[in-house]
Amino acid sequence: MQCSVLSGERGDIGRAHGHQYAALITRSLEVYDRLFQDFVGIGWAEARTAAERFLPMIERGFPAILEEMDGIARGAELDFADILTLNCRSEISLTQASGGCTAFSVNRDGTQWLAQNWDWRSDQLHNVVALELHPRHAPALVSVGEAGMVAKIGMNDRGLGVCLNAIRSRTCGEGLPIHVALRKILEAEDFDQALRVATHDRVCAPAHFLVAAADGRATGLEVHPGLPGLLEPRGGSVAHTNHLVAETATCQVEDFPRADSRPRLSRIDRLLRDRLPLGATVDAETLFAMLADHDGAPLSICRHFNPDQPADERMETLFAVVMDLNARRLTLRHGKPCESEDSLALRLAPA
Repeated sequence: MQCSVLSGERGDIGRAHGHQYAALITRSLEVYDRLFQDFVGIGWAEARTAAERFLPMIERGFPAILEEMDGIARGAELDFADILTLNCRSEISLTQASGGCTAFSVNRDGTQWLAQNWDWRSDQLHNVVALELHPRHAPALVSVGEAGMVAKIGMNDRGLGVCLNAIRSRTCGEGLPIHVALRKILEAEDFDQALRVATHDRVCAPAHFLVAAADGRATGLEVHPGLPGLLEPRGGSVAHTNHLVAETATCQVEDFPRADSRPRLSRIDRLLRDRLPLGATVDAETLFAMLADHDGAPLSICRHFNPDQPADERMETLFAVVMDLNARRLTLRHGKPCESEDSLALRLAPA
């Protein structure tokens, strides 16, 4: 897997993204057409209509990103509505599709790390892209996610990084769509500005954003249309899976986690405590080994095909990411971390 480097005005970045990944974007639309039908019983045309309600929210909270979305559509020779719908896919399918994902931050020996597995439908495996973006008048950033989407998991040249855990809930209100909010966080100049995306702009549907910075700060944000739940580090670490934890969030939002979420959180908490005690030396290989853990399979951190699950719930680990925010280095393993031997290492020059 390679990383594309795109720079310039937002429209230029969007057009290059759309043109280079047109085939993958089209396949992503096909995947989500099936997902919307499987999970919420609507086709792509109905999904496009559903996505229209989020346009005014983006226009209020992050209007500049619409130029990039329009560029993606032009580059891929698609309608803007298709790209808008793709970037609002979490909100459209939020009542049923929670996905997986195990994420954690850890600070040891003066270095701030972020790591996570992204678990999702296996038909999206080959539609994953790594992008290094240099937008004019905004921080340079690296994002690993799905072709045609403006952001997912990544870091920027200010030493700020973000991970994502999906939350299944029927809540949807006012705020930025999840993936648009992630991009705004990745364009933040500092940690406080990143937190304002959750506390001021707000996020229209529940999710967990794990935000960390090279200065050693890290916070779990259980976002939703109200004030987010905050999870501060314990023993230098924050971990999260796919259920709400903070009372600030649970008193406002009802979630419906799958059976594997709590066992995975218990396991990653144990691994952080046992393998990375305070004073331990940390490197990327150590963190990838934790992401490759199979304890409690099939309800494990590294997730594999499980024929005992209903077809629409068979989530698998599609990539693993480890970020050293002090070095501005992101290392990606495409596919399951227990199987993938090749790593893509991306590094940004500190701003």
